[in-house]
Amino acid sequence: MKNLYEDAKNIAIKDPAATSVFHVIFLYPGFHILIFHRIAHFLYNIKLFFIARLISQIGRFLTGIEIHPGAQIGRRLFIDHGMGVVIGETAEIGNDCTIYHGVTLGGTGKDKKKRHPTLKNNVIVGCGAKILGNIIIGNNVKIGANTVVLNDIPDNCTVVGIKGTILK
Repeated sequence: MKNLYEDAKNIAIKDPAATSVFHVIFLYPGFHILIFHRIAHFLYNIKLFFIARLISQIGRFLTGIEIHPGAQIGRRLFIDHGMGVVIGETAEIGNDCTIYHGVTLGGTGKDKKKRHPTLKNNVIVGCGAKILGNIIIGNNVKIGANTVVLNDIPDNCTVVGIKGTILK
């Protein structure tokens, strides 16, 4: 419960449209999906895969945000306007990240074990961005809207464009 309150408080601070933590708890699908994910992830870790997937699919139906129960999510994730967000099974998201609508943290179909990206801490992913494959996105990285990222990105960079060009 403490972590959920921390998530709601973080969203209320980051989103100027949020008038209170109460507002976030009752009206924000990005917060609601974190509740579903925590339950599903717990069940996934104790190998109740079917029930975990069922809960994640119910969360997807209600919020429009799909997070595989196997995905590892750090503290204070903010999914803003989350419709269409997809986070794959082996994705890892660090602390204090922000993800906007239409983002995919997906696989390329080539890898068998770790197939999805790792976002380190304090990463911002703009709407419609696609981050694909077993790659690492460094700390404090900003990924622009509709950017396609297929390679590792070092710390403290901004990435924009269809090819994902690094700007320093």
